[in-house]
Amino acid sequence: MAVLPIIVAPDPRLKVVSEPVSVVDDGIRALLDDMLASMYDAVGIGLAAIQVGVNKRIVVIDVVNDKGEQGNPVFLINPEIVWTSDDDRVHEEGCLSLPEHYAEVVRPDEVRVTYLDRDGEAQELHAAGILSTCIQHELDHLEGILFVDHISSMRRNMILRKLKKLKRQNEPVR
Repeated sequence: MAVLPIIVAPDPRLKVVSEPVSVVDDGIRALLDDMLASMYDAVGIGLAAIQVGVNKRIVVIDVVNDKGEQGNPVFLINPEIVWTSDDDRVHEEGCLSLPEHYAEVVRPDEVRVTYLDRDGEAQELHAAGILSTCIQHELDHLEGILFVDHISSMRRNMILRKLKKLKRQNEPVR
């Protein structure tokens, strides 16, 4: 497994709508493994393929369990939310593509998602709480939406300006 570099906003690639996966093969499974390694390396709980520069509808998630451990990853290929609850949940979200920035986002508390697993088999998952929030956050990435798109424009612009300044500071001198 390789650790892939994670794209940091603002970057136009993060605003691209991802393409469906036509065939789940060994190449896709290798990408899933690399994405999982990259997510763990960055100490995240979710990662969309577009965040590592791959324009495919692929997501990996591993939320922390009651004991504070990870180790039960979910692989979602061509995921689609087919139901959302009427009850909302407010959660402070962060993103590996917007490091060290957080904001409260309101999302449905529960979702049902259909997807292909790493073997290409059709699956359905009902999720609540943090798993639901994470699924919605990562599926937003597949549509070119960042969590900051759900907050006030003033706060969003402030975060993006800080990230742009940080990128300029970290650019190599020529």
